[in-house]
Amino acid sequence: MHRPSLAAVLVVAAALLTGCASGDDWSQRRPVPSAVGTPGAGFTDPGRPPAPESTVTPSPGSWSGVRPAPGTRVVLLTAGTDRPAKTLAEAVREWAKETDVDLRTVTASDDTDLLPAVTRALDLHPDLVVSAGNDLIDPLTTVTPSHLAQRFLIVGAELAEPTENVTAVDWTGASFRGEGLGMSSTYDPASFTGARCAAAIRAGAAAALTGRTGIVVWLDDF
Repeated sequence: MHRPSLAAVLVVAAALLTGCASGDDWSQRRPVPSAVGTPGAGFTDPGRPPAPESTVTPSPGSWSGVRPAPGTRVVLLTAGTDRPAKTLAEAVREWAKETDVDLRTVTASDDTDLLPAVTRALDLHPDLVVSAGNDLIDPLTTVTPSHLAQRFLIVGAELAEPTENVTAVDWTGASFRGEGLGMSSTYDPASFTGARCAAAIRAGAAAALTGRTGIVVWLDDF
């Protein structure tokens, strides 16, 4: 019976270890992968790119032709156990599974861990940080202007004065802005349906990964 040589066994073992490491190792920075596809008609006006801090209202489904490149590194940054935060986080996980995103999750354990949680997310050097939970808005307001090379996507809330690296997805019933402004008078936890949250992560990712950043994507007509 033929037995493989020790050298051959070692080569195969090394190859397997290398393959596992390449998929899991986030220690090295890299250029952000390009998105696959482009937004469809009605997402934004191709002749008039949205101005910084402006709000765009894409046609429903106009983002469906855009997917992250397989293996895109995404950190889901979460806080809170309320229904909206949990529904948003689940939508992000489903999107990551569907699109073959390399997803890691950073969860703030309590109010004192909010800013440290943002720092832990940044330390992973992801291609995109996706935030779910109103409690993260003030910490992100503090951190994002100092990390302009890092792309952020906020779903179900927004920053009062976003920098060019921050994209938000919002709608009537959401739109929490932090900075002591209080909850919007139109805030409605029931508006955070599974379908709307699923649309929010897809529309927001389509914007953020195709360079349409520093804006608010508004999803009222959904």
